[in-house]
Amino acid sequence: MSGAGRTMQRLPDLASSATTTATTARVTRGMSAARMAPAAAAQAHHGVEEVAAAAEESCGAGGGHESELARAAGRRCRLTHDVAGASEGNDDPMSPAGRNAMSGTDDIVGKSKNAAYLLHYLLPCLAELNKEQQAEKEVEARIKGVSLSELSIEQAVYYEDERVYCNNCDTSIYDLHRTCPGCDYDLCVACCRELREGNIRGNCQQITRHDYPDLGADYMHGGAAAATQTDAPPPSDYPDTAVTSGILEWVIDTHKLADGSIRCPPTELGGCGGSKLTLKRMLPENWVADLEAHASALSATFKMFEPVDIIEADDSACSCCNIESTRVVSSRENSQDNHLYCPVSDGSQTDDVKHFQKHWVRGEPVVARGVHKKMSDLSWEPPKMWSALNGDGRRSELKNVRAIDCLDLCEVKMHKNEFFRGYYEGMRHHNQWPQMLKLKDWPPSAHFEDLLPAHGSIYLNSVPFQPYTNPKSAGFLNISTFPPDGIIKVDLGPKSYVAYGFTQELGRGDSVTKLHCDISDALNVLMHTAKVPPSTELQENAVVELKRKHRVQDRKESASSNDGDATQDKPSPKYMEDEEGALWDIFRREDVPKLKEYLIDHSKEFRHTHCSEVKRVYNPIHDETFYLTREHIRKLKDGCGVEPWTIVQKLGEAVFIPAGCPHQVRNLQSCTKIALDFVSPENIRECLHLTEDFRMLPKGHRAKADKLEVMNSNDHLFAHLTFLLENSLIE
Repeated sequence: MSGAGRTMQRLPDLASSATTTATTARVTRGMSAARMAPAAAAQAHHGVEEVAAAAEESCGAGGGHESELARAAGRRCRLTHDVAGASEGNDDPMSPAGRNAMSGTDDIVGKSKNAAYLLHYLLPCLAELNKEQQAEKEVEARIKGVSLSELSIEQAVYYEDERVYCNNCDTSIYDLHRTCPGCDYDLCVACCRELREGNIRGNCQQITRHDYPDLGADYMHGGAAAATQTDAPPPSDYPDTAVTSGILEWVIDTHKLADGSIRCPPTELGGCGGSKLTLKRMLPENWVADLEAHASALSATFKMFEPVDIIEADDSACSCCNIESTRVVSSRENSQDNHLYCPVSDGSQTDDVKHFQKHWVRGEPVVARGVHKKMSDLSWEPPKMWSALNGDGRRSELKNVRAIDCLDLCEVKMHKNEFFRGYYEGMRHHNQWPQMLKLKDWPPSAHFEDLLPAHGSIYLNSVPFQPYTNPKSAGFLNISTFPPDGIIKVDLGPKSYVAYGFTQELGRGDSVTKLHCDISDALNVLMHTAKVPPSTELQENAVVELKRKHRVQDRKESASSNDGDATQDKPSPKYMEDEEGALWDIFRREDVPKLKEYLIDHSKEFRHTHCSEVKRVYNPIHDETFYLTREHIRKLKDGCGVEPWTIVQKLGEAVFIPAGCPHQVRNLQSCTKIALDFVSPENIRECLHLTEDFRMLPKGHRAKADKLEVMNSNDHLFAHLTFLLENSLIE
């Protein structure tokens, strides 16, 4: 099989829908009985024991789905008995035995609430996946001339340590797909559906050439393009005409087949153009359908534990915020989200997870203050972190670093001491223009906890809202922790970002992370800052003159009447004269369509690699080629009514960014940030919907592979959740 795959055989098989629903319905009555009078609870307990015994007898001793379910039901009977016993008051509540009984009951109720909360958000996603699979099964049944109940789908062969992906759109495949028996070409069910509809959204086009020519150092500051570069060939045409013709041929052939069959695509698209694709599965037969039925039944079981006040929080603004726990970050008219939740999380009190959830469920960022105070036992200065890294001599080869120069976005190799000197003292180009350098994923993110175990441990155990952010122990609301051992997992961090900064907005070469959108939720903590000595008069005058040249060049090349924001020639904007840290602009999900429209319309006003103009836009949010200056932020609000949440992140503050919210960052001074990705149940549906954006990106797009890999860790979450629900109440 082409690509790589995942395994789910390690998870327990599921019972049939009918057996699962019937058994869980009985369990529902048993769980509810814990709230009844003691006698009624005892009767319910006895009734569930009879159900378990009957299920065991009917299933036999041969094992299998039903036998496993019966054993689980029996264990639940013991659980119900324990809860009922606690409610009967067999022990004095103030005695050690009584306290233990009550503690056990509280633990059971807590796990039940967590399970209900997870299911509320995950079950609709599972229903969507099952609906898609059922549609493909119906097509296959018609092709084979059998009823849906008679349909049998062949098991695919794949390796446990591989990732299986669609050869057309690069999306990860987790179960049903079509494959060519002749060349092992794989096609996901989404592409199958689109192909039959004659509208393939999954993109198999290939980016073949860089769109940003190097026109020389003078060009980057308003000078003429280097003569040796002006005759360089233009970027290759996109889309590729051969690929476009191949897609059209494939669509026509599929339409001619009429019965829903799909032939392997022509060689231009990576196939052989010969055999018809065969439907195969990676999971047990009817696994997803049974899983949905099982999860639906469990959802009914745990309905009583759903935190309605949180689930319905997206209908209205939080009413419990006060001036001390909020921060004004926007000024939209008739909006209830101009204030963001900004609690203190310095260890002096327990984090209010429920309050966090009320804002998080509405897709709002959250800023937690004072987080660094819980990690003060270690130094987060880059040189001292480096000393800890080199303490045992394991990574002496990392004495040289590969930094990114923010002006031309090219890599610069230098000794670590030179980089750190610039971090504290600043660096400049030969023409006095501030030189902004940054390290991304340093040390290499895959080794952060190995190379800096003390830092990694204290970070994971100190970041706010541990049920979401700690992947090691407490993260029971972090879906990315669900996959079992033995399958491919995505590196979600911690990751470090070390960068120079400059208070004044330069317009070119700023120390920025350009506009992008993560498929997962993210947490970013500012752990260290360094204020570089102020500019000299010579440098300030040079910057003013160079920015004037930039505006002249911009007007000439973009054919725009915009004169730029000449007020930004001042050493620093007034609203930021005393600011420290990093400047974040985070956009609301509902504003994405207008934001994309603005960026496409104004794309020629932006520059990217080598300060070359942005001439091609695939997806303005995911291309990571745009940074909106304060002038563009103003124009966006005046012209489109779109305003981001603008946050100045101070030392020790943690910024939580919901999945699907486009954001950008500019460093106002030298900064060291430690970031962590996670997947919350509230945003899992947003994660799944975002895969559609990434399916439509061309092959070779810098964002496509990284983004799709995040979903690789979520293929097992639904199965593991039901496994979690089965076991969380019987441990």
